[in-house]
Amino acid sequence: MTNHSTASVRPTPPVGEFQKIDDRDVFVHRSGSGGPAVVFLPGAGAVGLDYFGVQQMVAQFTTAVTYDRGGTGYSDHVPLPRGAAEVATELHELLRAQDVPGPYVLVPHSLGGLYAHRFAQLFPQDVAGLVRLDALDRDWDDFMPATATLAAIERMGPGREQMEQMRPALRAMRAELLAEYPEHVRQALSDAKENEAWTDAGIAERTGLADLATELRAGPGLPDVPVIALTVVGADPAQKTMAPDRTWQEMNEGKTRMDAAVVSTVSRGEQRVLHDTAHHRLCFDRPDAVVQAIRDVIARAHP
Repeated sequence: MTNHSTASVRPTPPVGEFQKIDDRDVFVHRSGSGGPAVVFLPGAGAVGLDYFGVQQMVAQFTTAVTYDRGGTGYSDHVPLPRGAAEVATELHELLRAQDVPGPYVLVPHSLGGLYAHRFAQLFPQDVAGLVRLDALDRDWDDFMPATATLAAIERMGPGREQMEQMRPALRAMRAELLAEYPEHVRQALSDAKENEAWTDAGIAERTGLADLATELRAGPGLPDVPVIALTVVGADPAQKTMAPDRTWQEMNEGKTRMDAAVVSTVSRGEQRVLHDTAHHRLCFDRPDAVVQAIRDVIARAHP
């Protein structure tokens, strides 16, 4: 599947800049100073500025970086979905081009977890630690019911028609979640989220999950760096309409076991289970938990 923009003009980001990578514009926003730099990897359908709030909190004590993968958000179009190595290499080149020195603390959300793992496989010396935000893992299928495998999630995900039907509800949700953002950021991001190309990118990225897991299983596990996994076991009413309650319960149980397994593979791993937020709301409802986990990983990486 490929994402094609129906908009004639790319939305203008309210902050940040563009970096040329392979003759393409990749959007990046840096704030703060010092190291290790903290790099946020968005989930499918999300963009870098969705993490603006927690980025600004992290920027108070170190460099914080958000960005849009090629083909998503404010970045230039590329066909989607993409392989994990391509995405990881793009991020590595972006950080080097921006003169952000490694090693980095990677903070992947959802789909970003697969890309962060591939980054760690390809550039282990450039990873100081990870904070996994309810992130996908290459062994997801080993812990999930048949109704919630990566292939099933690809089929379960909403298509363009469903997204159009959901648009009023999504618009209302964004108004709530972004309410505390500075006005110029909130308005620009809210307007850009109406762009059909952004919707198509989110749909397209969700079509390659099983292939990404296969790619990752061909490589090593995570390097022995500090890892904190935030496992979200709450769900909002809108999310629950996508699958039966029993499926959500089994998925939450599976995620809890999966993240426990992930952190057990490193010597400084920890799991923190959050019951009071939902998958897509984590950084908005519990920025305190996200920022504390980042602080703790930095402290463990540099005792």
